[in-house]
Amino acid sequence: MLTENQILFKLDNFRFGYYCQFLDLGNPSSFLIDCRLNVFLGDEDKWAIVGERLGYSQQAGYISLDICYHGNCLSNLEHYNGQDINYYSVYPVDMASFNNSTDGFTIKPGDRYWMVRGKRINVSNDIQTYKNAGIDLKEFEPNTISVEEAARLIVSGNREIFRATDQELSKSIPQNLKKILVLDEWYHRDFRQLIQPKISDEQLEQLAEVNRKVQESLGIDKETFVDLIRQQEARNEEWDKHQWDDNRPSSYETWQQIAKVISTGDLSFYSPTSKSNTHWSNWPESGSI
Repeated sequence: MLTENQILFKLDNFRFGYYCQFLDLGNPSSFLIDCRLNVFLGDEDKWAIVGERLGYSQQAGYISLDICYHGNCLSNLEHYNGQDINYYSVYPVDMASFNNSTDGFTIKPGDRYWMVRGKRINVSNDIQTYKNAGIDLKEFEPNTISVEEAARLIVSGNREIFRATDQELSKSIPQNLKKILVLDEWYHRDFRQLIQPKISDEQLEQLAEVNRKVQESLGIDKETFVDLIRQQEARNEEWDKHQWDDNRPSSYETWQQIAKVISTGDLSFYSPTSKSNTHWSNWPESGSI
C-alpha cells in the first residue's frame, strides 16, 4: 500500500539524474508569469505530480511553458547530456507574432498581437490598463512596457489558453492516470541543492597544478588557492544543508497534504493553512539575471 512517506521520499530525492529539477518558481534566468500543479493517481499505487511554470527568458527570447514531472511511474522522459531529465518545454506563443511585437526587452509601440495556440490576442500599450490590473511597470524608459509585464497582463485574462493541454501533461506519465487535483495557487518553497562531489586532496593537487597560471595572475600561492577551493566547498555544503533542512518538500505543509491526498485518494486532506505565495509578485528574484 502506498504511504505518505514513500511519496515524500520520492519528492525529497527528486534527482534521479544530475539535470533533474524541482519546480523552480524563482528561477533567476526566467521571469515567472504563471504556474499550476496537477496531481494524478492510478491503479497499482501509481502517482504523479506535474508542475507547470510559464515564464519569459530575455536571454532565450521566448515565452516557455516548462512542464516538470515527479512520481513513481515516469516514462518517455527527455534526455540531456546522456541523462534523463524530469521536465520539458512547450511554446504556446507563435514566434513570428511574438518577435513582431518586441525588441526582446519591451513591447514595440503601435498595434501588436500574439498568436497563442492559434488564437489572436492583442498586446496592450495602455499604461493605465496595467495599473488597473495591479501591474506596477518598471518603465526603465518612460512609457515602456516590458515583455514579462505584457505577458502577465495577457495571461490574467486568458489563463487557460496558456495552460498545458492534457496531451502535453501526459507526455511522460501513463495515459490511464486520473487527474484528481489541480492547484492554481499554493504555498511553495524553491528547493535547489548544489550536490557537488567532494574534491579529494589528490584531485585538488592536480587542479592547483593545472591552474598555476591563474594563481600567478592573481598573485596567490598554491596553499591559498587550495584554501579558497575548500572555503567554497564549505559554503556549498552549508547552502545544501539549509536547502534540505528548510525547503525540501517533506518539511512543510503543502507537500505533506498532497502526499496524504495521493496515498488515500481523499481530496479533503488538502486543506492548507499557509497563505498561497505562487503569484508572480511574490518572486521578484525570478528573471533577475
